[in-house]
Amino acid sequence: MSVSLAAPRPGVALVTLDRPEALNALDAAVVAELHAVLDEVTHDESTRVVVLTGAGRAFCAGLDLNGYDDGERLTRRGRALGQLTMQREIAGLAQRLHALPQPVIAAVNGAAAGAGLALVCASDVRIAAEPAVFAVSFIRAGYSACDLGVSWLLPRIVGAGRAHELMLTGRRFGSAQALAYGLVTDVTGPADLLEAAYRTAEEIMLNPPISVELTKQGMWLALETPSFDAAVEFENRQQVLTAFTEDQPEATRAFLEKRSPVYRRR
Repeated sequence: MSVSLAAPRPGVALVTLDRPEALNALDAAVVAELHAVLDEVTHDESTRVVVLTGAGRAFCAGLDLNGYDDGERLTRRGRALGQLTMQREIAGLAQRLHALPQPVIAAVNGAAAGAGLALVCASDVRIAAEPAVFAVSFIRAGYSACDLGVSWLLPRIVGAGRAHELMLTGRRFGSAQALAYGLVTDVTGPADLLEAAYRTAEEIMLNPPISVELTKQGMWLALETPSFDAAVEFENRQQVLTAFTEDQPEATRAFLEKRSPVYRRR
């Protein structure tokens, strides 16, 4: 298997791209396995937070330029339709991370280039180890830099000016620059990366599951909402909905009593 799923802490799913000999580059098998793992996580209500990382010295070096290994589909469907199906399958990974009910923390242990950078951008929280390097990369391989949602996600994370420069040049940048640009929120030593991700997960899990799920949905939708008033009306409905859950008063009591909350997802 090229993608592993583990439960290192209660409520936390650790998803690891596990093809270190190829720097965790995406081929047909990895893409299919990651889709299957995300399917499993989506329907697991015991999973509160997902941590996504890579095995070895890379997070994900992007699409495997030595071959995606999907010639059968191209033969069966023809080059145009086969390529479009493949493109949608790969890009769907970013969409799946973006749409997961659970928050996704990208623990970027090494190189995150091309499709790897897209997976980072599609995550909700991004933490990097000091050796991590980033690059849009698509354009350096002869393709458009607009791929896998990067043209939408990256400007919203780091601002249009910086995103456009990174996309047009395809240049590499390190963890310190990623922190300065706002792409990642924290930089740690390599040995501390997962612990930092788990600490963030624990902070998230202090909040009610439905509140977290609606907040993830709302914070991304707000970036697409055309007006301030429309965003406020959407927020008003989220507040009323969460007010009628059983977990809401438990969150208030636990805060006032200075204890850990016990949520029922009700």
